[in-house]
Amino acid sequence: MRVCVIGGGLAGCEAAYKIAQNGFRVDLYEMRPLKQTPAHTTGNLCELVCSNSLGSKSIKTAAGLLKKEMSLLGSLTMSAARFSKVPAGRALAVDRNIFSKTITQIIETHPNITIVRQEVKKIPIEYDIVIIASGPLTSADLENEIIKITGRKNLYFYDAIAPHVLASSVDFSKGFWANRYESGKDYFNCVLSKDEYKEFYNALVNAECVEYKDFEKPHFFEGCMPVEELAKRGFETLRFGAMKPVGLLKDNKRPYAVVQLRKENQSGTILSLVGFQTKLTYKEQLRVFRLIPALKNAEFAKLGSMHKNTYLQSQHLLTKYLNLKDMPDIFFAGQITGVEGYIASAASGMFVGINVSRLLEKKDLLELPKDTMLGGLINYITQPKDYLQPMGPNFGLIENSKPKLDKAKQALKSLFDFCKNNGLF
Repeated sequence: MRVCVIGGGLAGCEAAYKIAQNGFRVDLYEMRPLKQTPAHTTGNLCELVCSNSLGSKSIKTAAGLLKKEMSLLGSLTMSAARFSKVPAGRALAVDRNIFSKTITQIIETHPNITIVRQEVKKIPIEYDIVIIASGPLTSADLENEIIKITGRKNLYFYDAIAPHVLASSVDFSKGFWANRYESGKDYFNCVLSKDEYKEFYNALVNAECVEYKDFEKPHFFEGCMPVEELAKRGFETLRFGAMKPVGLLKDNKRPYAVVQLRKENQSGTILSLVGFQTKLTYKEQLRVFRLIPALKNAEFAKLGSMHKNTYLQSQHLLTKYLNLKDMPDIFFAGQITGVEGYIASAASGMFVGINVSRLLEKKDLLELPKDTMLGGLINYITQPKDYLQPMGPNFGLIENSKPKLDKAKQALKSLFDFCKNNGLF
């Protein structure tokens, strides 16, 4: 049987890799670099565009638990992330260039994977199984094809990218290195006094933003809200969010507000503004963000931007295995299904890859235990509801009353037993 995967992002690569590792051939279609998206800049597979952080490493957090589950299932993403990691305290952050190049090399050299560099505009009928993992930046032609076969229009939300600055241009006398709540010096904290914060806040909420195109409709997802939109909710909002000073002390004093900078590459020459996704115009970004004292003379390696994300109302369309109810030979994976974030997208691709492999082996498809993080996430996006809003990992997806750590321990035990009983390792 012939298998194709559409999309060379995290979900598509995880699916293709899992199928190939199980001994089956797969064609992986990726339109870049022949046709770029509004957010990507290279032709590498799995290029990270929003942040270089994959979230917390601790199983006491939902993101950390999901990463542990992915490692247990043999995730390509987790293997590449460990190889390309940069210091980020409790978070797993990567050098995005090393990360994407590592995965690209693994996929390019795998004997069971053929990469086809072309845009897919129609569902290829010559394949027996098709996995659509085209991501949140699905091209217009393919999007129209998806609408055609599903009978429902996709809904949009908007993802925002934070600015990056050159470390050499930061005034490190205007802040201090420290991790929030723990030892370590992975983050540089740009300090603002009350007066400096007030000036910055007023400039931010009154700054000019990029206008929406006629076909665009603001529908922000809370997990990637632009910093200026958050600020408009009230003067103190950022001091309880991206600019919160809690857990950070300098000479036993807590600053009024901080902006955290995190390393974007292993050498630390590029730093990103944590939580500062934005839709401000480029000119306004330069003016407003240079009001942060440590960034008064900052040189920006990359300015912030926003782009349209596309996702299905999967609860109406997909089975618990993430294939279409009406066309079971077509699977979906990644953010287009309504999962949110790098890790959840990759995990869903791995899940689809496992089940497509079983389909090729003429085995029953698997439903993950609902008391695991990935199982709970798949259950959330496919269970009946009127409206699906994109969802990332969180402990609310595991529907029992146990404390978080107990939930995490039970999830890992359940997944281990599940894998053992179903021959997944």
